[in-house]
Amino acid sequence: MTTETAEIVRHEVAFQGHFRVGRYCFRHTLYGGGMSGVIRREVFERGQAAALLPYDPRRDEVVLIRQFRAGAYVAGRHPWLWEAVAGIIEEGETAESTVRREVVEEAGLAVDALQAIQDVILTPGACSETCRIFLGRVDTSNAGGVFGLADENEDILVKAVPFAEARAMLDRSEIDNAVAVIALQWLALHRDAVRDRWR
Repeated sequence: MTTETAEIVRHEVAFQGHFRVGRYCFRHTLYGGGMSGVIRREVFERGQAAALLPYDPRRDEVVLIRQFRAGAYVAGRHPWLWEAVAGIIEEGETAESTVRREVVEEAGLAVDALQAIQDVILTPGACSETCRIFLGRVDTSNAGGVFGLADENEDILVKAVPFAEARAMLDRSEIDNAVAVIALQWLALHRDAVRDRWR
């Protein structure tokens, strides 16, 4: 919709710690014509992320990771979540190189093929973070253990799970973060084609 436009009237950093919060004042076009008044919003500026669901098409297994998440804890949820591998895209990296690096750091695995799944904005009402999601072909025969970088205080449990069990975990709401849900639902829809292509 080419008539939808917005402009930043003012911007300042409201908070800078481990993460940054920006305070923005916007104006945007209205569907009835004209421009809105100035709207003030704080935006959590998390960065751009990439995620990977490791999948072994021969064994029909996915690899899930589990770690403590402060946001889930503060939200009153169980703070250890089953997730896909993910990380922030660092300067000079691509989304593809990020997931290849992260799967080594977080799961001790190497990826030999990638399939792009989706590029999403996670919480557009309050956060600028986007995530490019991939499926990655791996060998799960030796997958499992505890991984993560000590200097980032990571303590990551890694588990290879038969796809049927991962799907059942979704149905039981045991996997409840958006990126993992999107990746697993995508695999459920495209699994036969992926297995035929990647065997």
